[in-house]
Amino acid sequence: MAIRRRHEVASGRVVGRDADRYDHPEEDPENDPGYDPENDPEHGAEDRADRRVGPRDALARALADASAALGQLVGGLGTATQALGVLLLTAVTALTCPVGVGLLMAPAVLRALHALAGRERERLGRHGPEVLAPKPPPTRLRPALADPVTRRELRWLVRHATVGLVLGLLGVLLPLAAVRDSTFPLWWRIVPDNATSTSLGIGTAHSWPDALAVVLLGVGWIAILVGLTPGLAGLQARPGRRFLAAGPETDLSLRVAELTATRAAALDAHATELRRIERSLHDGTQNRLVTVTVLLGAARRMVARDPAGADELLERAQSAAEQALAELRTVARGILPPVLADRGLTGALSGLAAQCAVPCRIDVDVPVRCAASVEATAYFVVAEALTNIARHSGAGHATVTARGHGGRLHLRVTDDGRGGADEDGGSGLTGIRRRIAAHDGTLTLASPAGGPTTLEVDLPCGS
Repeated sequence: MAIRRRHEVASGRVVGRDADRYDHPEEDPENDPGYDPENDPEHGAEDRADRRVGPRDALARALADASAALGQLVGGLGTATQALGVLLLTAVTALTCPVGVGLLMAPAVLRALHALAGRERERLGRHGPEVLAPKPPPTRLRPALADPVTRRELRWLVRHATVGLVLGLLGVLLPLAAVRDSTFPLWWRIVPDNATSTSLGIGTAHSWPDALAVVLLGVGWIAILVGLTPGLAGLQARPGRRFLAAGPETDLSLRVAELTATRAAALDAHATELRRIERSLHDGTQNRLVTVTVLLGAARRMVARDPAGADELLERAQSAAEQALAELRTVARGILPPVLADRGLTGALSGLAAQCAVPCRIDVDVPVRCAASVEATAYFVVAEALTNIARHSGAGHATVTARGHGGRLHLRVTDDGRGGADEDGGSGLTGIRRRIAAHDGTLTLASPAGGPTTLEVDLPCGS
């Protein structure tokens, strides 16, 4: 039988319902084998208090859900507009196949279809469970006609280019109508005579009561937005989650093996990081603190017979304590740099460039903050890359570029050095690859002899 206890900490001791109610445990009815918590009035009152949600919290949650749903509808409008264009191209290709023109257009249209389906999977993955992609479908016409993945993508294309487009337009028009009608009394006097007063195209305001009546329509639009937009967003996303996910005929063993390998790499990277932290604390900070302890003990014994010598030992102890504190700060920055929380990825990368021994230019365009773990990975990747450039490349200039687009973070670090970077040569690239694999990202290194060296990293922003 699970027994819930509610405690509070007050003045350094535990007080609450069970802290002092019963002096002997056998007097507590909850310890009775026949005790039924559902029939305990106090127990039921506690549960009802836990489940009670205030109207302000409910309203805030509804507004947050509506705002997120509007963002999903607007994002779906972008892919729906592209889907309409691809659908028209597909229709033209099908109609012109008998004369041979469509046969030439088919590969390009199929590539456009697969690319758009991939972007929709990424969009759906940012707002909910990941849509697992199937194996890459064919881009030649004859195999594509028999491919079940391509057929499902075509069915999604038709629905998203029609129903998804209409729902996306509602996600744009409903907020505009709500704002227009809700604010109508503020500007109704500058409206031309006999002009329509409402967003529905009916009614004309000739007095203040007429203008205020339009506000009621605006309130209705707001209620529709709060109440219906989450359902509209789910309706827009349903075809993508149904038709774009990997079907039962897809062999997922390779994906499972890949995830198993990346999980093992993440655990290895975590263990390596723990060993590095332990080594830093043991070899540096711990020795400093031991020195402080020894010096303080010696000073305490000397303070009576040799005050001058004790003062000198205290100065040495203070110096050792300051050094230990500096080393602790260095270890803490190595775990998660506070500059990321204070200044974001742009400021953190700018700080790395300023500290680099090689002149470095930073170009960052990441409009939306990524997950903290992703930003930390990007920071350490750039830090390791710039360290390698300063130590091994002999470069005269380096460039760091960061771009955030489509739910992905793209990093590019280049230098004009001698090249020849080797991942197996102890340059830290193995650790970088493990960090990136833990986020299901990719790393590409191009470093021919004589240079230049280019390191490219692609990470999902929401990991």
